[in-house]
Amino acid sequence: MSESAIQIIARGLRAPAEDAALAIDCDPMLEGVTYSILEEDEDAGLWRIDAFPTTDDEVQGLTALLSGRDGLAVLVEKLADADWLAMSLSGLPPVEAGRFFVYGAHDQGRVPPNRVNLKIDAGAAFGTGHHGTTVGCLEAFDDLLKRETFERVLDVGCGTGVLAIAAARTGSRIAVGTDIDGPSVRIANENAELNGADARFVHASGLNDRRVREHGPYDLVFANILAPPLVALSQDIKEALKLGGVAILSGLLRTQERRVSAAYLSRGFVLERRIHHDAWSALILRRTG
Repeated sequence: MSESAIQIIARGLRAPAEDAALAIDCDPMLEGVTYSILEEDEDAGLWRIDAFPTTDDEVQGLTALLSGRDGLAVLVEKLADADWLAMSLSGLPPVEAGRFFVYGAHDQGRVPPNRVNLKIDAGAAFGTGHHGTTVGCLEAFDDLLKRETFERVLDVGCGTGVLAIAAARTGSRIAVGTDIDGPSVRIANENAELNGADARFVHASGLNDRRVREHGPYDLVFANILAPPLVALSQDIKEALKLGGVAILSGLLRTQERRVSAAYLSRGFVLERRIHHDAWSALILRRTG
């Protein structure tokens, strides 16, 4: 990789932008790429993908994938040297999702009373609360908490741990998170301590890990990952849940809803609700069989 960081920007109408995002998700060579998709200009119907490759292979793969799609204008830019973490911290506003208020250290003085305040700084793990998928999960959880309680909660692909921490802070007796990324697990455990949350995070590659199984069956499972692993884990998530338990699934585009929901409906789930933020979707499903 060159010394300068690279940003790849693709602009176009919603359909080609969402198709391109789906292609990125489905390409195993690009599974580690950080990118976002959002509506840039509502009046013009213009959507935008921002991708941040970290290797030369990712630069070449993304450029080829995006440039090869009709309806997208692609720009590759070198980013000037900067403290991107510090800049992201200063530019991220707090996030409000129902009773939850997610903020960084720079907003310490803006914490409101009578809310579930979660201090989560931007860093090496996914899940500051700003991404549409995380907001959708928190909104879904807030709505469910108005009617029921969840004693045992599992967060699959925990990232910063914000979802399991939110559960622990709202009364869940057991809140367990897993991630295949070791640094994310370390950050999540640090965030749990910082927020005074009795949540525990483990480095595990699946739901069959002993440290995950010993606390099941769970009342609720969060899985804010990507569409392909959501489909692949449908049976494992079913087995991790008690009958009547709830799965909150996200990390998928609206165009991927049918594929993901079909995998769960075929395993005895019913779809209770969808939540949309920009191109992203969160699905709330209940195990009935």
